[in-house]
Amino acid sequence: MATITFQGNPLNTAGDLPSVGNTAPDFSLVNGELQDVSLANFVGKVKILSIVPSLDTPTCAASTRIFNQKASKLENTVILVISADLPFAQGRFCESEGLKNVIPLSTFRSNFADDYGVKIIDTILQGLTTRAIVIINEKDEVIYTELVAEVADEPDYESVLTTLNG
Repeated sequence: MATITFQGNPLNTAGDLPSVGNTAPDFSLVNGELQDVSLANFVGKVKILSIVPSLDTPTCAASTRIFNQKASKLENTVILVISADLPFAQGRFCESEGLKNVIPLSTFRSNFADDYGVKIIDTILQGLTTRAIVIINEKDEVIYTELVAEVADEPDYESVLTTLNG
């Protein structure tokens, strides 16, 4: 369990992020066509998991826009934006924002939030995912993690890019 904050108040997650150096836990997430998506859908690619509480919040929307912009410059890399939002809402957000370089995936019908240690288990945000970044290399090994200490803050984009650029 990890403790982070939301507007200065502590909240807890269901566990811890996967450890760097370990094989990433497989997952089943739901895409905009209500199809299940797993790590196998992205075999041989670097996967940036941008985990956010909801695309309906300003910080989540901003980080998704920034990753969409940066993704267009990354080779052999996919950016998966993962939230508890329903796939329909994720699709509307990406369409209205013109975001074509990120793949929105929903934790709907999934144990992802528990398996990746990002499920908020208390406070008014209970059941949402917290803000985190997990980078998984082409061999499905975890090479970077960041649990953002304050849910309302953006992730450390420079550390993500530094990790990707070696």
